[in-house]
Amino acid sequence: MSDALPPSPSPEPSDPPPADRPSRRRLLGGAVTLGGAALLAGATGLQSSASAATRPYISTRAQWQARAPRSTATILSRVPDHIVVHHTATANSTDYSVNHAYALSRSIQNYHMDSNGWSDVGQQFTISRGGYLMEGRNRSIYALDTRTHVVGAQCAGHNEHTVGIECEGLYTSATPPSALFSTLVRLCAFLCDLYAIPPSSGIVGHRNYVATACPGDTFYSMLPRLRQEVAAEMGLVGADATEHPLPDLGRGLRGPQRAFDHGPALARGERG
Repeated sequence: MSDALPPSPSPEPSDPPPADRPSRRRLLGGAVTLGGAALLAGATGLQSSASAATRPYISTRAQWQARAPRSTATILSRVPDHIVVHHTATANSTDYSVNHAYALSRSIQNYHMDSNGWSDVGQQFTISRGGYLMEGRNRSIYALDTRTHVVGAQCAGHNEHTVGIECEGLYTSATPPSALFSTLVRLCAFLCDLYAIPPSSGIVGHRNYVATACPGDTFYSMLPRLRQEVAAEMGLVGADATEHPLPDLGRGLRGPQRAFDHGPALARGERG
């Protein structure tokens, strides 16, 4: 049975907007947006329309009352080249409020720090079933502002070149709510534009890198649609989003997944 669709969240939660430094996009008056779309169009032979992806509202760690990390996240001067979509493997809650979204972020951080022994949240961004977008790992918004990459702990062997997005819920058979999916489209479009990541090949599921069912069979089958909608959001015309070069390593995998622990996140030698 499909989930009931929640109402779309307001562009900004009731909390005050983050008081961090202005984004690089705002500082450059949109130059990054237009430059990213033009760079992608030139590299792929696609046409670029005049529209461009805009940065969605991101609730800061201060807003969802994150704990202090055990250590400051590592920042790399190079940009990431792939976006990894995850599901949290938690219950498909019908509480679509911002308070629930913030509680979700705190629960993920507690699990990653207390159960996994990591220094902080593993993924860079989290999206609730109500469509609220939150900063995950410390310095993730800073990485956007400076067009750099913060190293996470969300995809074994690939944390130094990927951005991880946790989507609340379990999608082995259920469909993600429209509010969640819409926010994911906007975030992926912004990240692809900012970092010049081609949507057709740069947006993948966790199971494309490691043998895990994440982000669930149903959500994984929606990735071609996600790539198409991201390309449209970026104003790219003629993008083929149905194919990508990475195999599905999770095909046929079954069995329960523990909440917040849906597959290998760290490889030997990596730190959480």
